[in-house]
Amino acid sequence: MYVCGITPYDECHLGHARCTVFFDLVRRVFQYMGHEVTYVQNFTDVDDKIIQRASQNKESCESLANRYIEDFFLRMGALNVLKATHTPRVTENIPEIVQFIDGLVQNGTAYVLEGDVYYSVRKFSDYGKLSKRTLDSMIAGARVDVDPRKQDPLDFALWKKSKSGEPSWASPWGEGRPGWHIECSVMAIKYLGKSFDIHGGGQDLIFPHHENEIAQSEGLTHRPFAGYWLHNGFVTVNREKMSKSLGNFFTMREILSQFKAPIVRLFLLSRHYRSPLDFSDDLLKQSESAYKTLQEVADMVGYLLDGDCSGGEVLKEWEDKFVQELSDDFNSEKALAHLFNLRKEILEKIKLKEVAYLKNGYKTLDTFANQILGVELRSHFDSAEKIKPVRTKLQEREECRKNKDWSGADRIRKELQTSGILIEDTPLGPLPKTG
Repeated sequence: MYVCGITPYDECHLGHARCTVFFDLVRRVFQYMGHEVTYVQNFTDVDDKIIQRASQNKESCESLANRYIEDFFLRMGALNVLKATHTPRVTENIPEIVQFIDGLVQNGTAYVLEGDVYYSVRKFSDYGKLSKRTLDSMIAGARVDVDPRKQDPLDFALWKKSKSGEPSWASPWGEGRPGWHIECSVMAIKYLGKSFDIHGGGQDLIFPHHENEIAQSEGLTHRPFAGYWLHNGFVTVNREKMSKSLGNFFTMREILSQFKAPIVRLFLLSRHYRSPLDFSDDLLKQSESAYKTLQEVADMVGYLLDGDCSGGEVLKEWEDKFVQELSDDFNSEKALAHLFNLRKEILEKIKLKEVAYLKNGYKTLDTFANQILGVELRSHFDSAEKIKPVRTKLQEREECRKNKDWSGADRIRKELQTSGILIEDTPLGPLPKTG
């Protein structure tokens, strides 16, 4: 699968994170089902915005792009995103891009204008099949380059003649650089072949970017480009799209300084991927509270298992429910509902003192949260060394309560609370949790 990556001219924001986390989920679902996934996510490291920002900063485009690509990897790594199989950059694929464009020129679907090269949209009879738009409606409403030389207003640039001070490369048409759309076609085909399974990105890329990718790719190969197209919805703020251009975006650096990464990932998966996801501190705090309830039950089970959380088998009934939701258009919202219902069942088993159930319950919770959803969840009481001092304190507290030394019991509770440990009194005795 190929997913359109970022243009690295600034820090990555929550909108980028939603796209990246969702397609990481898609990858994890297929891997869980036994498929080997080749995942390509590119970086558009030459672009008008990069050139402009580098000029403002008085630095090279390469230096600017490298800095923000590193920022992307850092923030996505914190969100437990698995690194793509391939992470190509445009500037690493210029010879392949030139060769691809030349093939389009040679077969008559592209034409040269004074050093620029344009794709002739009307040479591709299926143009508009992804966005389901007619050519007439596109002419009326599309974002198109203003260039009176073009044969048709909808024709788009494959190669741009170089301007003074801009990065450029040699080509049969003179010095220049690639257009935006051609880059993804070339990198996708280079790593995945002329036809591949899944292409994805944000819904704002459907037109013109993905429409143009199809046209130029199939215009050269005469084969179907991608089998399935997936597009995630926007992150919104007060129901308005979050974007750098609107100035209402929140960087991942800012968000991760206030909320733990698993909480942010849980928030990003809390709505079906095609639905808009509205952002607010209150909604993130709701995800924080929800995550704490998962962490608490993981802690209690780890403590009851004396830190040995290994072994156990995934509970088939729960696996079927969970996989069914994710098999139905990757519905993470409903899958999460099952995760929290599983949590309730584990708590019920603790109340019923069904200790034999706990290893399988923990294994199922761990598999759903960590392996598939990628929401990191681990018992803080996963070793005898961590459990022993807490157990000693809890035994002391029980002695105090037995002797009606309520102030002593309260003192121990406060000591544990100071170190981040809360106490849950259950039919199996007092259990520690960290939340």
